[in-house]
Amino acid sequence: MRKSVGVLTTATLVGLGAVQGVQAADEPPEQAATLGEALTDGNLLLFLRPRWEHVEQDGKTNNADALTMRTLIGWRTKPWHGLSATVEGINVGHIGSKDYNDNPAFNDPLYPTVADPDMTGINQLYGQFTGLPKTDIKVGWQSVKLDNVRFIGNVDFRQVMQVLDAAAIENKSIDNLNIYAAYVWRVRNTLDQQISSRTPLVNLRYGWNPGNDIIGYAYLQDQAKTNQNAGTGFADNSNQIYGVRANGAYPLGEKWKLLYTAEYAKQDDYGDGDARIDADYYHVGIGGQWGPFFLRVDQEKLGSNNGLYGFQTPLGTNHLFQGWADQFLTTPKAGIRDTFLAGGAKVWKLNLYAEAHQFETDFGGIDLGSEFDLGVTWPFMKRLTGKFEYAEYNAAAAGPTPDTRKVDVRKVWLTLIFQY
Repeated sequence: MRKSVGVLTTATLVGLGAVQGVQAADEPPEQAATLGEALTDGNLLLFLRPRWEHVEQDGKTNNADALTMRTLIGWRTKPWHGLSATVEGINVGHIGSKDYNDNPAFNDPLYPTVADPDMTGINQLYGQFTGLPKTDIKVGWQSVKLDNVRFIGNVDFRQVMQVLDAAAIENKSIDNLNIYAAYVWRVRNTLDQQISSRTPLVNLRYGWNPGNDIIGYAYLQDQAKTNQNAGTGFADNSNQIYGVRANGAYPLGEKWKLLYTAEYAKQDDYGDGDARIDADYYHVGIGGQWGPFFLRVDQEKLGSNNGLYGFQTPLGTNHLFQGWADQFLTTPKAGIRDTFLAGGAKVWKLNLYAEAHQFETDFGGIDLGSEFDLGVTWPFMKRLTGKFEYAEYNAAAAGPTPDTRKVDVRKVWLTLIFQY
């Protein structure tokens, strides 16, 4: 689901890659001869991810230490007359003592939050039809990732990922054009909460050159309660986002590539959403890649309606943006401007990546502090990968509103990933 431009790191998601939700195949998949063959000659789905997360946060009595395990196991049938089915179960549990707070809604004075609650249930359950040329149709609970997952993502970093109960279609009949459309009627978030929704999603991606895309999108979320309501204070956060994005890595020679991102979006109220929902967004960035090395500078703005409302991304994978310390999962009402330098390299088997951020509000220019992030990924063997990640957020002087008052936070993650 991820398209790389040479260095496969978090940077791929932040500015360089393009991902889609259904993945329409250029050629139809091999079909089963009988229903019995379809059921028995399918694919086992197995994903294991143990992780240790350590958090030091000023103002908390203790540090958080969360040793958790995510297990995904399922089965995907072989297509029969173009029809297939996927079922995937999930179990997330903590190992040893629970020295952390797993509920972000509870301000625990003892422990910082690690938002990975224990849960067992169905993760994905959908039917799929691939009987039409260059078209995929999915109906049911499914993981969806669009573009750089800024607006629509599965929040895969958390142990309980976000999934959508939806009907989705993706078509690639026109050369270089990918059309994705879906209707979402329920969302299960990373806290295992299911929320009713009435949300059409449309994403059009035109690849004018390999690794270079122009994208237009419309996301209309008629959903009063989102995971960012607490940050706005509004009873109804239903919103609509329209945007356009140009993104890619343009070859300048045998080894050099020009990295660039230019994106603009507008967010307004939708349905019965609060009329104060009115803000814009932009992301501009430029850089260079030489072989396995790259460096780029970006600025991302989530705008403000004169301090009344900050641009929100309630269905996005927000952990990947505004630093990994998760201090701005909900945008302050004064908005935020994030100016950051990112660089990475692939050295031997190691993928190295780092970011340095400087934050300020869009409205009023209030200093919101800075952050440094570092990630190292090491594929030990074909199916086993290890990751080390570090985030250090340094707060500025206390801002005038609660959502601009932050404290110093340091986080460390050690992760193993096994995928079959």
